[in-house]
Amino acid sequence: MSQSLARALQILASLGEGERSLDQLATELDVHKTTVLRLLRTMEADRFVRRDESHRYRLGSRLFSLADAAREQHVVRAVAAPHLRQLNQKTGQTVHLAAWENGEVIYVDKLDSVRSVRMYSQVGVPAALHCTAVGKVLLAAQPKRQREALLASIDYHAFTPQTITDPDVLRDELDEVRSQGWAQDRAEHESFINCIGAPVADRDGRIVGAVSVSVPDVLLNYEQVLELLPDLLATTRAISTDYN
Repeated sequence: MSQSLARALQILASLGEGERSLDQLATELDVHKTTVLRLLRTMEADRFVRRDESHRYRLGSRLFSLADAAREQHVVRAVAAPHLRQLNQKTGQTVHLAAWENGEVIYVDKLDSVRSVRMYSQVGVPAALHCTAVGKVLLAAQPKRQREALLASIDYHAFTPQTITDPDVLRDELDEVRSQGWAQDRAEHESFINCIGAPVADRDGRIVGAVSVSVPDVLLNYEQVLELLPDLLATTRAISTDYN
């Protein structure tokens, strides 16, 4: 990757976390301000970034259409969309669709709960491999050698007291995920959220995505969330059938 392109992408990633000044971006990229300014002017001309009256930079409107196009071009998302809507309407709970991309699990679609409670997850953002249901489903589906390499490289950050922080414990749970065909997140990523996830497969049996249902414990406890498992599995089977 060219140095200029790498820096431009780093700028976009930084602005995705929040507004930045020229000085802040130069510090983050560890380059002179004139180098960053040259990139920013090019990106601003094409509306990838915008500058406000305080001379702080933010993501630009050009990214709106690109984000929509990226979602529409994701095959599993297009196939899954009507089934996700049906699951969301039937359960009334938050539904996620995730896919494996370049060693990460990325949320590619999300339908919010009909309730007032909202989750922090976002489309286009990676899901933690060791403590989310979709992360476990897709990690469990990786070839053994790649799975072992990932188990050794994961940052086992403890998001809650329930988060798995031991690779051996996670390895055992992944074996169970492969055996039973679904995964759980029992308040492991967010202390008040219980979640179940299941895989979507193509005609050759390769896992191409994962669907989850996530519920705050103020609405349903873990045992009640498990009662949604038949609906989840019916949804992933239907998506897998249509995907083929």
